[in-house]
Amino acid sequence: MNWQNRRNSKMTPTEFRHTVRDNRFKKTTAGICPGFAQANLIVLPQADAYDFLLLAQRNPKPIPILEVTEIGNRKLQKLGLDTDIATDFPKYRIYKDGQLVDEYLSVADYWRDDLVGFLIGCSFSFEDLLIDAGIEIRHITEDVNVPMFNTNIPLTPAGKFSGNMVVSMRPIKSSQITAAINVTNRVPDVHGAPIQIGDAEEIGILDITKPDFGDAVTIKDDEIPVFWACGVTPQAAVMASKPSFAITHSPGHMLVTDLSNKDLIV
Repeated sequence: MNWQNRRNSKMTPTEFRHTVRDNRFKKTTAGICPGFAQANLIVLPQADAYDFLLLAQRNPKPIPILEVTEIGNRKLQKLGLDTDIATDFPKYRIYKDGQLVDEYLSVADYWRDDLVGFLIGCSFSFEDLLIDAGIEIRHITEDVNVPMFNTNIPLTPAGKFSGNMVVSMRPIKSSQITAAINVTNRVPDVHGAPIQIGDAEEIGILDITKPDFGDAVTIKDDEIPVFWACGVTPQAAVMASKPSFAITHSPGHMLVTDLSNKDLIV
């Protein structure tokens, strides 16, 4: 399924999740099921869950919580009843003591009764709103993953968790930056307005052509790199804080939810 076909597809979120669950879709999810919100994931043992919830509360821009699961439960109540968070992301990562172990198409075999899942707002959710405003999304056009970067912006720590913010980048025409700000400012539950416009070095990004996650994209002469807070931030916190065990989505491989993007607008 190429990127244009993704936008034209009439597949419902439930149908798409079943496709993922059956391992028939293993790619990144930008452009999938336009109009519906997507979500990042971090799963932690109950012993670490309160500290992470406090981290999210203190850092709502990069870590906007959409839903928290019951302890040991893989099902959701708000974002989609027919959802299994151990199978319905196209790709997962497992970390032990802050080190990446491997990537998996399912983490059902690694699920434990003490695990708590956190579903976090994703900037893929507002991309269809930007497209509707006439703004090109370059990683969709170029059929690659969105570029994501570690920054020097510290999180407000909580308990055992600390680290720096991760950002996603989209090149925006100078004439469209105000529109991009206005569109995304209305959806704070999926990161809201940008945190930086241009001047990547100011936030610790030394080479815009070498993202820490995802892929590089073309930046044209009349465009400025615009940076949004990113839901990969919890993975940076995991690597910095080294909890004993964590499951996350693989960057760019999100859960497509039943939540309408229009319901996120404030």
